[in-house]
Amino acid sequence: MNTLTIAWIVLPFIAGFSIFLVPRLDRYLAIFATIGSAGYALQLIISRSPIALQLLDNFGVTLLIDSLSGYFILTNALVTAAVILYCWQSEKAAFFYGQLIILHGSLNAAFACTDFVSLYVALEVSGIAAALLIAYPRTDRSIWVALRYLFVSNVGMLFYLVGAVLVYKAHHSFTFAGLRGSPPEALALIFMGLLTKAGVFVSGSWLPLTHSESETPVSAMLSGIVVKAGVYPLVRCALILDEIDPIIRVFGVGTAVLGVSYAVFEKDTKRMLAFHTVSQLGFMLAAPEVSGFYALTHGLVKSALFMLAGALPSRNFKELQQQPIDRSLWIVLAIAGFSISGFPLLSGFGAKVLTMKNLLPWQEIAMNMVAVGTAISFAKFIFLPHQQGVDPKPIKLGFWLAIGLLLGGLVVANIVYFEAYDAENTIKAIAIIAAGWLAYAAIFRRTVIKLPQMFERFEDLIGVMTLVTILLFWATFV
Repeated sequence: MNTLTIAWIVLPFIAGFSIFLVPRLDRYLAIFATIGSAGYALQLIISRSPIALQLLDNFGVTLLIDSLSGYFILTNALVTAAVILYCWQSEKAAFFYGQLIILHGSLNAAFACTDFVSLYVALEVSGIAAALLIAYPRTDRSIWVALRYLFVSNVGMLFYLVGAVLVYKAHHSFTFAGLRGSPPEALALIFMGLLTKAGVFVSGSWLPLTHSESETPVSAMLSGIVVKAGVYPLVRCALILDEIDPIIRVFGVGTAVLGVSYAVFEKDTKRMLAFHTVSQLGFMLAAPEVSGFYALTHGLVKSALFMLAGALPSRNFKELQQQPIDRSLWIVLAIAGFSISGFPLLSGFGAKVLTMKNLLPWQEIAMNMVAVGTAISFAKFIFLPHQQGVDPKPIKLGFWLAIGLLLGGLVVANIVYFEAYDAENTIKAIAIIAAGWLAYAAIFRRTVIKLPQMFERFEDLIGVMTLVTILLFWATFV
């Protein structure tokens, strides 16, 4: 099994480098690597047998792959496969597919790490690959957004690296468990880097612009799986160290409230989806024990929503409310909106129920309010006018294959927590969605409020990260 694990980690990188040698096989090599990842992830989820590998005896450099890793790896495989299908009939060069599959491989590696040094390498590789994909169109705007992303990511990882050195100085080991007994500043600096990388709380203020201004397939990758590379180690640390769990939960609730507050008032489709990514990351951190299943359902639906948003005739909700969209496009858009709102029959329902059942009492009111805010946000899509025969933007077969894979995954994933389907959970979910729709119809449909965007300005991003570091110092000392 150890040999199979090493082969699985190496496979995407071999495929990625092979794409540059044999560019005519770019799509086939890329999809082959994602199939390998999906098969390995399913084996992990079904067998529930953790695999531990010690890479260096004296430094605590280890890998741990279990069912939690399996959910994140499966999300990575399905989202990447959907992006490949989406781009299949496009004119994307072999460079795009090569970087895409190298990004896929580095994310897989991040989901296997349980030490700070190998995680650092995986996150840095993923950051460079993601930046190259963002800059792929080579327009002035895309290059600026990519450089902005790379700068913020690298500064965050510099905080992280200093914290990792402090952990090693305290224990002569880089293992996650070394946070126990390390200086408080080690935890503050490491978590600062991870919060920034994940786009969590105000240190993730870079996320809305980056995700909304990237190409549609890149936005789907970023929101569907890339940001989860920063969430995963935070969740793993919370599960290993009980004293860290409350800190992670506090940031989870704060992130969920912050993200949905902006999403409710946002009038741009892609920015609304980006802010909602921030909110949903909060759900994963609010209940670390069940974050894997939530990551899977969110990754599938958010990737689908970004692809669907890219097919709409406008990014402005006000304009979309004035012109009907094609009914076939509206149907899949409504299905995705239902899932992320927690409607029964789709796995978003089970993921929300499972998460709510694992919240602490002090979290419940805030997270239920966030759930209502989610319903308000996606009512903007669900209640768009639509009719049969409206000519949409030219849509290729690859688009429908990608959407079919992602939405089909949302239906199949119901088997993970089928116990959610009882009368109490179903009535509560429908009541939350109904409350959100009523609030949208009565208040938010006509409300024009623009929340401040000062934290998104490039010159303020590092200052915000510093303020969050101070907050983390306070939390660790308390």
